[in-house]
Amino acid sequence: MKWLALDIGGANLKVADGRGHAESFPFELWRQPSHLAQELRTLIARSPACDHIAATMTGELADCFESKSAGVEFILDALHCASDGRHTRVYLSDGSLVTLQVAKSRPASVAAANWHALARFAARYTDGLPSLLVDIGSTTCDVIPLLDGEPATNQRADTARLLRGELIYAGVERTPVCSLVTSLPYRGQSCPIARELFATTCDVYTLLGKLPEKPMSRNTADGRAVTKAAARARLARMICADVDDFNHRDAALAAEAVSNAFTQELIRGITQVIAGYSFEPGRIILSGIGAFAAKKALEQAELPWKQVFLANEIGPAASCCAPAHALAVLAREAVSV
Repeated sequence: MKWLALDIGGANLKVADGRGHAESFPFELWRQPSHLAQELRTLIARSPACDHIAATMTGELADCFESKSAGVEFILDALHCASDGRHTRVYLSDGSLVTLQVAKSRPASVAAANWHALARFAARYTDGLPSLLVDIGSTTCDVIPLLDGEPATNQRADTARLLRGELIYAGVERTPVCSLVTSLPYRGQSCPIARELFATTCDVYTLLGKLPEKPMSRNTADGRAVTKAAARARLARMICADVDDFNHRDAALAAEAVSNAFTQELIRGITQVIAGYSFEPGRIILSGIGAFAAKKALEQAELPWKQVFLANEIGPAASCCAPAHALAVLAREAVSV
């Protein structure tokens, strides 16, 4: 029995087999929803052979759908087509794996359930201590308390999780700079920014060397490459400048200011969750492509708890696709008991 897990997001599709294979592919669901089934089929075909598929999703929030329920149904239909008859199960936010038909009848439990799978998996690295999972991706951050070996939150819907600080809708690639700051340092002054999608956190962390350059990628605000030079040009536009009057030092200072603003968002969420559950974490488990940002937030807030990086436990690729990896492992374990 060979499981493959899919995490179907609005901007990225992630796949993992729970045994080391893990990949993430950009796919703007809201732009081309009709292509989803074929994209999933291609993803499955290029992954290790499988006869069982498990899936979770966040893509139902994409604005090509009239409602989350409609999004769930659409994605499940695409998954059914892409699975080509394979045994397929969908993860619900109560921890169960159900058929496609049952999943369609419970859209609220299907929507954005990937964090729950990751939290259940991450609990095995807590050594039985009260812990906190901080998973930072390209778009969002999850801050999840782990108590008695389980995710402690009884909140399942994203709106409720936003209110409690357990979901921070900001990440290290896709978040618009104008949503994090209102001004940027510029040659001894504080310059108000353009409230326009000129640059994202991908530009910030590429310039700071936290994310690698990707010359072939065009998943940026202006459709140009993910390079430091192009990132500097995009960040310059945030103060209505261009590369002629926005040099490398200007870019570095601006990027650091945005990074610091993101750090403060993380600190607020982490401290809110800890206060809300009135506990002292014995472990902080860090995962996702933005684990480095979580590390910075913990250090800046002088929170001294032991840090466990999932990248060291399951490998960097699997950590960047942590919910998919977690789901593959949980699905395999569920059928072996």
